Amino acid sequence: MRIIVPLSVAVLLFSFQACKTGKAEEPSPPNIIFIMSDDHAYQAISAYSDHLIETPQIDRIASEGMLFTNACVTNSICAPSRATILTGKHCHLHGKIDNRFPFDTTQMTFPQLFREAGYQTAMFGKLHFGNNPKGIDEFKILPGQGAYHNPDFITNEGNIRIEGYTTDIITDLTLDWMKNRRDPEKPFLLFYLHKAPHREWLPAERHFREYIHKTFPEPPTLFDDYRGRGAAAREAEMNILEHQNWAGDSKLDPGVMDELGIEPASDWDKQAAVNNLGRMTEPQRAAWDEVYGSMNEEFRERYPSMDEGDLMRWRYQRYMQDYLGCIAAVDEGVGALLDYLDEAGLTENTLVVYTSDQGFYLGEHGWFDKRFIYDESFKTPLLVRWPGVTEPGSVSDEMVQNLDFAQTLLDAAGIEAPGDMQGKSLVPLLRGDADTWDRDAVYYHYYEYPAVHMVKRHYGIVTREYKLAHFYYDIDEWELYDRMKDPMELKNVYNDPAYSILVDSLKTELAALREKYGDSEELDRHFIELYQDK
Repeated sequence: MRIIVPLSVAVLLFSFQACKTGKAEEPSPPNIIFIMSDDHAYQAISAYSDHLIETPQIDRIASEGMLFTNACVTNSICAPSRATILTGKHCHLHGKIDNRFPFDTTQMTFPQLFREAGYQTAMFGKLHFGNNPKGIDEFKILPGQGAYHNPDFITNEGNIRIEGYTTDIITDLTLDWMKNRRDPEKPFLLFYLHKAPHREWLPAERHFREYIHKTFPEPPTLFDDYRGRGAAAREAEMNILEHQNWAGDSKLDPGVMDELGIEPASDWDKQAAVNNLGRMTEPQRAAWDEVYGSMNEEFRERYPSMDEGDLMRWRYQRYMQDYLGCIAAVDEGVGALLDYLDEAGLTENTLVVYTSDQGFYLGEHGWFDKRFIYDESFKTPLLVRWPGVTEPGSVSDEMVQNLDFAQTLLDAAGIEAPGDMQGKSLVPLLRGDADTWDRDAVYYHYYEYPAVHMVKRHYGIVTREYKLAHFYYDIDEWELYDRMKDPMELKNVYNDPAYSILVDSLKTELAALREKYGDSEELDRHFIELYQDK
């Protein structure tokens, strides 16, 4: 039976006891700020690697807290990941297996438990699914994916539109609540949720003027030929050259495309550009045209002499310029929020989390997007600062998942988690007690196929050393990667005799994990049938 004692009652009881015993008052429950960006690759945070971008403000959370190097997701796609974070359950239980299937709104979400326990709750930014988040006192959330310029918001009091750049607006809304409507008598749970750097990557003017002139190092697998892997990698439609939209993603003007005879990559290609630029005010559009117009002119001159390798490199640089330019504004916003915590004297009793809804490909294997169990999409950034509890500059390489976030935050606040949550509290790790951590492997399952990007359905088990995945539905293929010897995951060693005993052992562990979490072949067939019916 789950019992929640309201904070007001708890405070009265403690005050009475303190008067009787004369003991000093214990620390109050921590405030919690959960910061999440959308599609923010861990390799685009300088606390992990500074080869692409410096993110000094996000890095503050790691330098003053803990950096998790093996944090990962249960399903690398946006809405399912967010549903897992809110419920502490795998996708086959909360129902949000992909971006199409509905979320089971009867599920308990952890903000509800915080509010029941007396926390003030607020949410600003991108939730991605659902218009009325449960357990939230005040919210202003983007409808669906939202827009980068002059965004609409769904609020407690109706829909509104705010002029400006979305990343900055989300930061302003968050700080406005902190300064003007936060109840200082209550602990708070605050969700600060960025749209950026989600596709189609439109940076703020102050950043696109700078980043469009930058050149970034190419990943060693930019021209991967997938020889060492199976059909799933070869047939995926995530290649930067072949599958990114020319107008929407690379910002090539539709008129220039027509002049040069460049065919749209998809039905959405030119329309994405029209929709995004059509939201801009006249001054916003004028600044955009000034910078991106020059880029288009340069491309028009170069294009006749460019081969496929040149085009791939050009598109990779365009991708990085805009993607990383979007992150620059996120980093600034995080810094503004951390600075306010310092100014308001809230830092010492506020637990801050920075994460993303999953990882993302930044040209590795020639790809963009996510979905695969391969590291760049499977792993996610996770940085946690908890003053007085977590040692500054500490690092954990334990296998942790977004499945664990709900139970971690509940545990930190002293709120009992429901028994049907499937994660593990990270509080022992945050306290430096890794000896009690007993998880050696995590479970992953991706469902959205056939669909955009055509990444095949698969499930798998991942340990620090190995990764075993089963691709199913229209194929039946297994892949095994030695994560220590082959960190770029270029060679499937499933059929290598040297790994035969390991394969058997991992298959046994995988079966046990599927049983533990309530997943099965019957459920696989069930979701396939539902998908075909939609």
